Amino acid sequence: MTAHAPSPDAPAAPPSAKVRKGDGRRARGNRTGFTTGACAAAAARAAALGVLCGRVPETVSCQLPNGQEVRFAVHAGEVLEAGTCARAVVVKDAGDDPDATHGAHMTAEVRVLRHHAGEIVLKGGVGVGVVTKEGLGLEVGGPAINPVPRRNIADNLRAVAGELLAADGLEVTLSVPGGADMAKKTLNARLGILGGISILGTTGIVRPYSTAAFRASVIQAIDVAARQGQTSVVFTTGGRTEKFAMGQLPELDEACFVQMGDFVKAAFSRAIKRQLPRIYVGAMVGKLTKMCQGLAVTHAWKAEVDRDILAAAAAEVGAPEDLIAEIRAAETARFAAERLAALGLSVGFHRCLAARAIRTLKRQYPGPYQLAVLVCDFEGRYICRVDETELGA
Repeated sequence: MTAHAPSPDAPAAPPSAKVRKGDGRRARGNRTGFTTGACAAAAARAAALGVLCGRVPETVSCQLPNGQEVRFAVHAGEVLEAGTCARAVVVKDAGDDPDATHGAHMTAEVRVLRHHAGEIVLKGGVGVGVVTKEGLGLEVGGPAINPVPRRNIADNLRAVAGELLAADGLEVTLSVPGGADMAKKTLNARLGILGGISILGTTGIVRPYSTAAFRASVIQAIDVAARQGQTSVVFTTGGRTEKFAMGQLPELDEACFVQMGDFVKAAFSRAIKRQLPRIYVGAMVGKLTKMCQGLAVTHAWKAEVDRDILAAAAAEVGAPEDLIAEIRAAETARFAAERLAALGLSVGFHRCLAARAIRTLKRQYPGPYQLAVLVCDFEGRYICRVDETELGA
């Protein structure tokens, strides 16, 4: 599979052209693209090959976090210091998702760290955001490079530079020309990520979650399960929650698992129409809270997380008053989850949210089905399960 990137000479969208998810500025469709994390990993791998081979390749094969091998076009490859430092650029193609970072020039400069055997250091350059607030799972003051892309970049470097890493280390500086302007079209500043975009992605693939085509694929998946005679369906918000839910429900056929993404209403309405008697939901704290809010679509552009719900759940499990106030003022649900986990209140907190989500979902989507919610943390680890029958609903 080859990534077809736009020309690096193509004009960028003007800073005033705010491209939000679902606003239809780009043609809708079902073509997948690649995350900033995948493109950064490909650029880093190409630059490392430049260090090792004395020339940056014109294309590079990169393993995505989901295990898929993809070949990316490489632009502006340059050896800066023979045997020591090289640079490469991969232009992000977001497919049919109206992503603010579509066309971003994901740039990686790789430098050898002599006598630092096995060490891989990631740094953020121009256009990569800096984390200024807790609650994102990243070090405050560090670059906004999420954990999965960090691991994926390191894995790709080890794949091509294992012999070098036996004696030396590698320093990777990621930069995105124009990233600060791109970030203005995102929620980064409100989340405390300043000066640029985030390096994101859990699978490496961007799917057009905001398109009618993705909603249709959710409905189709439910229809397939029903036609197979399945009596259960498991709705998850993404790849990580699906993997978690599959681990918790090994007795269910793979056809039962449907990544509904942000489309809660579409998923529940179709399952009820198909008269599926058992519905499970696998989620993490952010989407779970939005289900508590009763949102038909849980995408970040549609509505913010209701911090009052988080604060109420924290109060219910006995969190200190000062922490409750901080949660009410925080920008992310993750902040509440991490702080309460540190106090040993994680299970109770998430059970409160799951119970509220069940009541809200059953009120909005009434039917004879039984509902259960399974909750995991940001690494896909089990936190709790709440069944409708426990609530007397």
